[in-house]
Amino acid sequence: MLSLTYDQLAAWLAAFMYPLARLLGMFASAPIFSNRSVPTRVRLGIGLGVALAVVPAMPPMPPIDPGSFAGLLTLAWQIAIGLAIGFMMRLVFAAVDMAGSLVGMQMGLSFAIFFSPSAGGQTAVLSEFLGLVATLLFLSINGHLIMIDLLVRSFEWLPISTTPLSSDGWRFIVRYATVIFAAGLLLSLPMLTALLVTNIALGILTRAAPQLNLFAIGFPVSLAMGMIVLLLAMNFLGPVILSFFERGFGAIDAMLQALG
Repeated sequence: MLSLTYDQLAAWLAAFMYPLARLLGMFASAPIFSNRSVPTRVRLGIGLGVALAVVPAMPPMPPIDPGSFAGLLTLAWQIAIGLAIGFMMRLVFAAVDMAGSLVGMQMGLSFAIFFSPSAGGQTAVLSEFLGLVATLLFLSINGHLIMIDLLVRSFEWLPISTTPLSSDGWRFIVRYATVIFAAGLLLSLPMLTALLVTNIALGILTRAAPQLNLFAIGFPVSLAMGMIVLLLAMNFLGPVILSFFERGFGAIDAMLQALG
């Protein structure tokens, strides 16, 4: 008759529970995986499958009882690490959304807002469009698989232990957020400049011919110019957004080293 002790059951549970917590933490915050259109059962199934594949190749787990205070604290650390990994890449998509919001507002599309199921709130039309472009580019470079690979390798860089995470990692996330949002502003700057020149030209035209109705001609001209500039910029947006993704993957490596 097969008999198991509590220590053996606790060791088996810890070997599977801690990696699964880090995986599900990333799936809860990372782009694509955290999309509301992906059912929760699907995300949980993917997490279980990846965890089953990763556990045999992982180093031995520390002898931490999952039911103890130290075990629960370790579980919380693993969830926090997974959330941080996904949040770093989420910032890249947020920068693209910010660029779309700025351009849309300058075009006169600030009122064109609808409910986005993927974002779970009100989203500008142009932000949603650029977000879809960024999502397709992310999938085209297998970014979702790279995220899983980074998380699997994170167990080598940041092994499971009871050691508290360093505060340098959280400060790095804050600094990276400022850099990536500045990059989002730079992404929208060429289109904003063209629209600003258009608005200045309309102001001069209205000053020279006061009988012209600025509200009647200004909005169609700004909207048309914005669409033309966006169409011309599409050939150049791809490489720039891909460079954002590369910077995001590199930042995840640096963040994990700072957390350790």
